[in-house]
Amino acid sequence: MDIILKTQNISGGYNGEDIIKNLTFEIRKGEFTCIAGPNGAGKSTLLRMMSRTINTREGSIHFEDRDLSSIKRKEISRYMAFVSQNTMINFSFSVFEIVLMGRIPYLKRLQRESENDIEAVEKALRLTDTIDIKNKMIDCLSAGESQRVIIARALAQEPDILFLDEPTSHLDIGYQAQIMDLLRKLNKCSGLTVVAVLHDLNLACEYCGRLILLNKGRIFKDGKPKEIVTRENIKEIYGADIKINYNADTGNPNILIMPGTE
Repeated sequence: MDIILKTQNISGGYNGEDIIKNLTFEIRKGEFTCIAGPNGAGKSTLLRMMSRTINTREGSIHFEDRDLSSIKRKEISRYMAFVSQNTMINFSFSVFEIVLMGRIPYLKRLQRESENDIEAVEKALRLTDTIDIKNKMIDCLSAGESQRVIIARALAQEPDILFLDEPTSHLDIGYQAQIMDLLRKLNKCSGLTVVAVLHDLNLACEYCGRLILLNKGRIFKDGKPKEIVTRENIKEIYGADIKINYNADTGNPNILIMPGTE
């Protein structure tokens, strides 16, 4: 697979403090990559740097053969879409209006949406199974429906890479499965490159082909989940005593927490 994104010795963070420290790695087209690690490891910061939501202090990030820092943010939004943890919308828009906002990177100031824009929105609604609720108001939806709508808005941008920061947080197990199944379908059927931050290692192991484990702003392990999710690795970075079983259907590791003794 071709390289779509490459980071080279990137460091950065907030208020002069480096949260991410000298990271170098590549993302290939069509990969489904999960980034995991303990609280404070730098997962969300790394995702924001890769999508240029925040800038790096040192190092470079290349999208295909272009330095990301040389691309205007509006143009970047045609290649990359970012779904943040906080998807709360404080205004009562319809689902269709929310998803239509994903076409803003393609419109000039005061320009009306074209037929191509409407077609892109309809496609995103169909892909996320939200076409039947397109006339509902966003504040009348369930948490799972709202998350699918936000992903539809990102897909309306027609991105090459979809970044998601904790897309299953605050969702029950049924909605978690719906969202992860949707992301897998987009990855497998549409060839979309997906990079997601997940806290739930079991979800990451079942759905992602590649897992990057961060610890203290650095890459601790990078590879296939079944290769790097071991009792020893989890103990080292999380400080948790666990047991690992393997899914009989998929062969992927499943983490079981071992209760401590008083």
